[in-house]
Amino acid sequence: MSVPDLSERRVGELTSLAGRGAVVTGGAMGIGYAIARRLAEAGASVLLADVSDPKEPARTLSAETGGTVIGAHLDVTDGAAITSTAQGAERDLGRLDIWVNNAGIYPSTPLLDLTDDDWDRVLDVNLRGSFIGAREAARLMVRAGRGGVIINLASTAGFKASGPGVAHYVSSKHAVIGLTKSLAVELGPYGIRVLGIAPTLIETPGIEAGREAFRQAGLGDVIDSFAQRLPLGRVGVPDDVARVALFCASDLAMFMTGSTLLADGGDVAL
Repeated sequence: MSVPDLSERRVGELTSLAGRGAVVTGGAMGIGYAIARRLAEAGASVLLADVSDPKEPARTLSAETGGTVIGAHLDVTDGAAITSTAQGAERDLGRLDIWVNNAGIYPSTPLLDLTDDDWDRVLDVNLRGSFIGAREAARLMVRAGRGGVIINLASTAGFKASGPGVAHYVSSKHAVIGLTKSLAVELGPYGIRVLGIAPTLIETPGIEAGREAFRQAGLGDVIDSFAQRLPLGRVGVPDDVARVALFCASDLAMFMTGSTLLADGGDVAL
């Protein structure tokens, strides 16, 4: 069995994604946009797939990085749409090597008020969408015979309960970590690596809106208080996660699969 040894390759070669095609779901803003930017900077051609119109973010990112970045509307609760997006990415980018399941939602509802529909909505977006995305990407990667990388966005909530009101979210992220392990075992023989990333609280537009809601409710700055409790003394920014995604997608992580990497400022260590 031939064992690849990359010890003679320079770091720039190991991080280069030149010639590779990538899809980032939920890529129009926040963490997804930051991941897409780093992948494009490393030379990948990128498709931003988002339920919000991703065309303007794609144009902005293409101009910023000088690379090929296109946008496509995608609702990850629609399995047929995921299939179409994967096939379209392979066609429009020329190949599909990297698939990032980033799309997700984080609603908060107390358990006694949590409806069946509330539960189903979170599991549909966070877990079912990731499963179908991984499956459809893997089908194309296996057929192409070049291997590939699938990255699932989990959360520190996949390692612990993150507080009241998020039973559906915590359950979905524990499941994403399990899905990552299972897919890694099944897809490894095809040269497809599957990795997860578990961020803590990240400063995104949605979090900023939540900060203001807490203030208006007279709860003070809950987010800043949380940040001060972390060992590194701050919450994350989207690029803190994007740099980890770049590592996962690149040949630096060639011998890694099935793991979920923490990008959490020490949150899970507490």
